Amino acid sequence: METKIYGHRGSMGTYPENTLLGFMQAIKEGVDGIELDVHMTKDGEIVVIHDEFLDRTTDGTGYIKDLTLEEIRRHSAGVKFSHFDLFEDQWRLEQVPTLQEVLELLKPYPIELNIELKTTKFTYKGIEEKVQKIVQIYGNNRKVVYSSFHLPTLLRIKQLDPNHEIALLVEGNLPHPHEYMDCFHLEAIHVSQKGILKGVDYWRPSFPRLRAWTVNDMNDMKQLLDLRVAAIITDYPEKAVFYKSERKSFV
Repeated sequence: METKIYGHRGSMGTYPENTLLGFMQAIKEGVDGIELDVHMTKDGEIVVIHDEFLDRTTDGTGYIKDLTLEEIRRHSAGVKFSHFDLFEDQWRLEQVPTLQEVLELLKPYPIELNIELKTTKFTYKGIEEKVQKIVQIYGNNRKVVYSSFHLPTLLRIKQLDPNHEIALLVEGNLPHPHEYMDCFHLEAIHVSQKGILKGVDYWRPSFPRLRAWTVNDMNDMKQLLDLRVAAIITDYPEKAVFYKSERKSFV
């Protein structure tokens, strides 16, 4: 089985995270999939941003749940990344995108999508149904995996449609992971790369259904590629794609 490369929040090691610019860059770098995060605004819109608030990644402030989409759009999602080597003034024009906008951007490209629902702090009533409806309309029949640290969110996704693919996010060891996969019908488990590399023998039977996050170190990338986990989620997809192609050339 060939390990797939997922761009973490796009190509966030070098471009503004969770922006259309960053997603497009990851596509150019040859990813097999994109990982992104979603929250719900005060007026019920699904937006793509990692934190529950604007403060870290934009020049705005406040919780997503307390702001309308229009209010969020007033702020730049690129200016906070002006310290990046590749920064250009046009980055200042990047806004927090909606999930619909991201799906429309991805439409021509046959890549997979991992949507992480950030529901550990705020559960956002109805977010699961809103997200799946947007994917149904704009997803272009691509492979979509819904992930979360919050198991009830995943179960609600599954209740909406038993065919939806769900993945549980965990930091380290999970007791009897195969039972979680079977009992909750998980498509995969997403485990921190430290958790996997500290417990290789423990996780080995699950490698075909294991995605590793967030893998940025060169040696970690190479080791996980050799272990043939299902996917590597990385801030630097261009490097991971290179190491993957490098290894294929020796086969």
